[in-house]
Amino acid sequence: MSSLFVISAPSGTGKTSLVKALLQTGIDLSLSISHTTRRPRPNEVDGEDYFFVDREVFIQMLGRGEFLESAEVYGNLYGTSWQWIKEALAAGKDVLMEIDCQGAQQVRQVFPQAISIFILPPSLASLEARLKQRGQDDPATMTRRLAAVREEVSQVSKFEYVVINDKLEEALKDLCCIIRAERLRCVRQLTQQHALLAQFT
Repeated sequence: MSSLFVISAPSGTGKTSLVKALLQTGIDLSLSISHTTRRPRPNEVDGEDYFFVDREVFIQMLGRGEFLESAEVYGNLYGTSWQWIKEALAAGKDVLMEIDCQGAQQVRQVFPQAISIFILPPSLASLEARLKQRGQDDPATMTRRLAAVREEVSQVSKFEYVVINDKLEEALKDLCCIIRAERLRCVRQLTQQHALLAQFT
């Protein structure tokens, strides 16, 4: 019995760094790689960070119903392959999706048993400082990003778990605890420990 974990956070919260750190713990999760029409950032690799496609290709895939979820964020399109998710779960893998709040809502509608986790920054001021530190946005874009942050945070009550990413090490421990706890749920252990339980019957 496999689980689908969905991690969402406002831009600049450190979600990507947290996910990379999580995967390096050896916790055995398969990361879903999204398709996007945005340009690669420095050091991003096609097929590892995202599948970078042009807008026409993305729209064709969308028209064929290939995405479990899709969203437009700051003028760029993002989407997750539904076929890849189904195959990974059928193979017994726990899957991790790192997506925005729009996408998380779509996933919950199609896959209500998904486990959703929201990452919060320690404060609005720290988030604004992180975004400025990136140096990627002009003032108008920065204003739009901060407005989007407020909208995304207003959705937090729809998630099952909330992790504050103040110190990366502490946030990582919290994430690991969530995943381990979900794996210890009775309904999952009944399946995985069938041979053990059979000894007592």
